[in-house]
Amino acid sequence: MSAPHSWPLRVYFEDTDAGGVAYHARYLHWAERARTEALRAMGLPHQEMIARHGVFLVVRRLEVEYLRPARLDESVVVETHIRRVTGVQVWLTQVVRREGEDEALAVLEVRLASVGQGGVKPVPLPEPWRSALRAVVESAPG
Repeated sequence: MSAPHSWPLRVYFEDTDAGGVAYHARYLHWAERARTEALRAMGLPHQEMIARHGVFLVVRRLEVEYLRPARLDESVVVETHIRRVTGVQVWLTQVVRREGEDEALAVLEVRLASVGQGGVKPVPLPEPWRSALRAVVESAPG
C-alpha cells in the first residue's frame, strides 16, 4: 500500500460566498485537479492517454459528504486514495482537509470510467495506466 497523493491549495475569494465559506461545487473543482495531478505524479498524464490510446477517464459516479466548511484564505489539501481498479473503472476516495490537520472537511467517493474518445462507450483502461493504478490501491483512510 502506498501513501495517498496530496495536492495543496489555497481557498481564494472566488471560491467563496459573501460569508467567506467555500461553495459546495468548488470541492468538485479541487477534486478534479487533484485527480489530474495524482496521475501526473505517477507519470501517467491524461493527455498522454488521449494521444496514445484515444481513451480518457470520465466521472461515472460521485458522492460528497460535506463535514466542515473550508474558509477564505485557508490552506487545504486534497488527498487522493485509489481504492479499486477493474478493466474499465477506477474507484477513488478523496479527502479534503485543512493543511496540517487530520479532521476531514469533505469526503468524496468517486468512480471513474475509461471511455473511447469518439463514442463515450466504456473501453478497457490501457496499459500502463491499469497496472500502475492497481499497484497503488490502498485501504480506506483512517
